[in-house]
Amino acid sequence: MRSGRAGHAWAVAVLTGAGYLCGPAAAEPAEATLPELSVTSASPIQARAGLGSAPAYGMLPVVTDTFAPVTLVTRDELLRAQPRTLGDALMDRPGISASTYAPGAANRPIIRGLDNARVRIQENGVGIQDVSELGEDHAVPINPLVANRIEVIRGPASLRYGSQAIGGVVSAENNRVPSFIPVSGYAGQATTGYSSVDSGRLAAAIVDAGGEHVAFHADGFRTAADSYATPLGIQRNSANESQGGAVGLSYVFDRGFVGISFSHYDALYQIPGGEAATSRTRLDPTQDRVLARGEYRPLDGPLEVIRFWAGGSVYRHNEIGIGEDGVDGIQATFKNREAEGRVELQHVPVAAGLGTLTGTLGLQASRREIGTSGEAGTLLAPTDSRSDAAYLFEELNAGNGLRLQAAGRLEGARATGTATQFPADYLPAAGEDPLSYGRRRRFAPKSLSLGALQDLPSGFVTSLNGAYVERAPTAFELYSRGAHDATETFEIGNPDLKKERARTIEASIRRADGPLRLDATGYYTRYTGFIYKRDTGNRCGDDFASCGSDDALQQVVYSQRNATFFGAEIGAQLDVLPVGNGFVGIDAQYDFVHAQFDDGTYVPRIPPHRIGGGLFLRADGWSARVSLLHAFAQTEVAPLETITPGFDDLRAEISYTRPLDPALYGASEISLGLQGRNLLNDEIRNSASFKKDEILLPGRSFKLFLAARF
Repeated sequence: MRSGRAGHAWAVAVLTGAGYLCGPAAAEPAEATLPELSVTSASPIQARAGLGSAPAYGMLPVVTDTFAPVTLVTRDELLRAQPRTLGDALMDRPGISASTYAPGAANRPIIRGLDNARVRIQENGVGIQDVSELGEDHAVPINPLVANRIEVIRGPASLRYGSQAIGGVVSAENNRVPSFIPVSGYAGQATTGYSSVDSGRLAAAIVDAGGEHVAFHADGFRTAADSYATPLGIQRNSANESQGGAVGLSYVFDRGFVGISFSHYDALYQIPGGEAATSRTRLDPTQDRVLARGEYRPLDGPLEVIRFWAGGSVYRHNEIGIGEDGVDGIQATFKNREAEGRVELQHVPVAAGLGTLTGTLGLQASRREIGTSGEAGTLLAPTDSRSDAAYLFEELNAGNGLRLQAAGRLEGARATGTATQFPADYLPAAGEDPLSYGRRRRFAPKSLSLGALQDLPSGFVTSLNGAYVERAPTAFELYSRGAHDATETFEIGNPDLKKERARTIEASIRRADGPLRLDATGYYTRYTGFIYKRDTGNRCGDDFASCGSDDALQQVVYSQRNATFFGAEIGAQLDVLPVGNGFVGIDAQYDFVHAQFDDGTYVPRIPPHRIGGGLFLRADGWSARVSLLHAFAQTEVAPLETITPGFDDLRAEISYTRPLDPALYGASEISLGLQGRNLLNDEIRNSASFKKDEILLPGRSFKLFLAARF
């Protein structure tokens, strides 16, 4: 069997799409690096379940064999933090924040100040297919408690997924489509936890099993929380609950696997702050989703690996609350039907004059239909969006630790909907209604990236990347035209929007092993035609005729201007003193993003400068950490935006993991831990949130967790 690598350009690709491979050498990712694209001749039924312990504190998961930075949240970190949303799991990582529109429920990740349509969220390589990018009040139907890991991918690797990933990709990886059979025939994990700030309760379980050539997976979760406490009292209307699970089945053979899964998600959560709290606004998203994927490695020929991903879902949520008639009921409904497929052909390594060339050709297609009704019926008339693309990644290993990469993507996109022609001042004219008409826009985004990766002495690796990326406007950026009560906005699209263009240069230095571990990146991006929500200063009611005479909703218009973003994100850890079989050490982090339009005004809702650090211990099964994260006041605000004060988030945690005899206890390992967050009970407001002036983030909180593996 051939065991050549596919190239460092695809180390990220394995994590974000291919999952664990069939052979035991690739069944579980390494502690500090990404898994290689290689297999051995061992039988796939000998593969481990991949449910073992992930790195504890002091093992910063720095990725050194990729051209662009990758943020990795391990399974053990997810168990200790007990996050209920992707935003909860990621918002304290360098370069990443979150929307926190409804903490613990609707909390979408923000990468380098970019959110919504610029950040793709996916599960096992397929887009999550929800409506969370349409409004900050919409939840992402993913529960991190059933994920093996979460990755955030920036830079050239994001071209693999489409122009809408211009800001990055957040990928939740699990084994819902099984790609291995546990060596003992079964493996699993169960966890439960409690949080004091909201009386939060949660439970989740994962089981993988199989024999011969059949692999099976099942998982389930349930969470519930009351309205949370803040330093100023209870945040009214902030309770939430969710539940769901999945089953999957695969056929695993010596040269690959093919499988399918079905998952269900449903939730009920409240929207805190302002009019939403007064009207008891709450949302009840549900999603049914089918996902298939597979991999085949030919014995000979020009192709080393063939992979595919395909998925489709039906999503719906109602926005419930007290309407203008005083009746509590369904006020609006959002529906989303979506399908996506992708095939990749990875060629065998080719000996070129300057080194060894590896790479992959990919094809991708998707279709999406969105509809709204009720009070949101005027927000977005039914739209139909389609996209087809081809992309190519090639890497040259030039020797002496130098690797060069080139990637390109060609895409054809179209968005069909109802365009509306509003007056120039976005205020109604007496006796006239805005003209609405059917319209179809077509775009052909083109993207290209170049990169170099160089090994340095003492285990350091440096990289330099340049990219040109075009993004097509989305249907809701083009065709929005009405009230969205949950976000308290009256949103107006622009059917004449042009493609958004971004030119980026990025430099990184990293070190994964040894007493000092480092991951530092600086970047500069120049946007032409940056699309954003501009506050017009007008206020509206539920229809356009009320704009200028009502004050319930903030009027925002999708607009374009040239802008410049630059920033840095740094994380480091240092082992200081040996203790038992581990170390006591220190860690530190810093990040910022500066975003400004050409006229000198600032881009709205940008995260502040943040700096933090602490002490950690990992030894003899114990993990402990005390840290402080300081956010500076955000004074670089857009017109009509308020200054956000700074805050200090003091955290501490301790956990113990003990191996057990499965024959005696039925479990191979058990972990118990306690975590404290915002121990200073500081008043924390998020400058990236639309509701920062209306709500505080949770106050002092303690979380207790118990987890067992078998």
